[in-house]
Order: sequence, then structure tokens, then C-alpha cells
Amino acid sequence: MTLEDKGHSTMAFFKELASKYPTLKKKLIIAHIEQTPEQYIQRNFTSAAMMSLIIGFATFLFAKGFEKTLELKHPLLFVPVGIIISFFLLFQLFMYSADVKIHKHAKSIDCDVLFAGRFLLIKLNSGKPLINAIMDASNSYGVANHYFKEIVRDIELGTPLEEALDKASRYSPSDKMRRILFQISNALKIGIDVTNFLEAILDEIAQDQLLEIKNYGRKLSGITLFYMLFAVVIPSLGITMFIAVTSLIKVQTDFSFFAVILFFLVILEFMFITIFKTIRPNVNI
Repeated sequence: MTLEDKGHSTMAFFKELASKYPTLKKKLIIAHIEQTPEQYIQRNFTSAAMMSLIIGFATFLFAKGFEKTLELKHPLLFVPVGIIISFFLLFQLFMYSADVKIHKHAKSIDCDVLFAGRFLLIKLNSGKPLINAIMDASNSYGVANHYFKEIVRDIELGTPLEEALDKASRYSPSDKMRRILFQISNALKIGIDVTNFLEAILDEIAQDQLLEIKNYGRKLSGITLFYMLFAVVIPSLGITMFIAVTSLIKVQTDFSFFAVILFFLVILEFMFITIFKTIRPNVNI
């Protein structure tokens, strides 16, 4: 088999694998990953294979090193098992990288989507045509202006305004931005004033963001209570009582014991910090 035939068979394999992910092409466009589904899967497949081989080598060293200690009868059997399991886990993990980018883009847009919509509304109320208002919004400050620039670029390439808005709405990572663009496009198709539709959807988004802030306040009070209990009160009182008891019964404790406790406390602190960052709403009103 020639190299060309091998290349065709390899691409056929990744093409067949890409057919198992019917929404992948749309996700790549939304995530702004300039790769075809076949190229994206091939990259993740290769990365997962290399990482799994490294894990397999580490498994081999571990099995040989503890063969006598753990009394392993067939230590080399752990190597292929470790490679296969790690490959499938890593491949699925790498495949979620597009979803992670989409979520990251959506959060960044949601921070200033209300300001971008209000900026557009002010331009329209001042008498500017919609296409000029979109051009001004593409040059404004914020993350959302990049998506207005894509609309302007499509229009400059000859795409009608309605089609450019539909495309931007279809491939927007932010649900709030999608709602704004959809209402503008819908108003254009119906042939009515865009400002009324836009003002209504902006008021609705503002109410949604206020609701998110209220829900955040309720979640924050509960998580803060758990933080004070498990990360402050219990460790401080527990260590104090432990030291008092061990001093009475004359039990020796070394530095390694307190180092382990400190290690778990640091992990607990980072866990709570991550939770606080995760539940925080990305709003700007």
C-alpha cells in the first residue's frame, strides 16, 4: 500500500468517525476553530494517543517497581489496560474543547451584551439606518463588537442584511446575543420598526440578569455558610482539640501530619474558590 493510499484510508477513517458527531461542524464554527470536523478529530485522536502512550509507559514503570511489593502476578497486563482506558477518556476530554471555548465565548459576550444592544438602540433612535448602526457597533468597545464585525464583513462580501443577521444568530455562542439578532432579523422580515422589538428584548434581558443576580445572592449565602463551617470553623477547632487531646495522652505528632492537613485545607480552599467563580453571573447592568 502506497503512502497516498494510507493517507486516503486514514482520512476515510476520520471522516467516518466525524459522522458520529453530527453537530460538530456547527460547534467548530461557533467556537471559531478553523478546522474541519475530520481535522479536529484527527488532532484530538493524535493527542489522546500520544498522552495514553505516556500514561502506558508510566504504568509499566509503576507495575515493575511495585511488582514484588504488591505481589502482582501479571504486571504487564496493566499496561494495555491503562493505555486503552486513558485513550478513550482523553479523547472524549479533548473532544469537549470546542464546548469549553463556546462556553467561554458566551460568558465573555454576556458580560456586555446589554451595553452592545443599548448602543445599537441609541444609534437607531438617533435616526441612523440599521446597517450604519451595526457598523458603528462593530467599532465600539467590548467583546460583542467582534460579532458585529462578522456581520459587517458578510455584508461587505455581498450577503444581504437579513441573511447576515440570520447567520450571526445561528452561530452565536451567546443565547442573549442570539435573541437580540433574531428579533432584529424578524423585525426586518416582517417590515416593522426594529427599535420596538429591540427595546422589548433588551428589557427582557435586563430582567433576566437581575433575576440571575438575585439567585446568585441566595446561592452565595448558602455556600458561604458551608465555607465558614468546613474551611474555617471545623479545621481551626478540630486542630485545637486534637493538639489538646494528644498532649494529654502523650501522643507524638510530627510535621508530616500537619503538612497533610495543610495540603487538604489548600485543596478545600481552591475548591470553594472555584465554586464561587462558577456560580457568579456574568452580567453588567
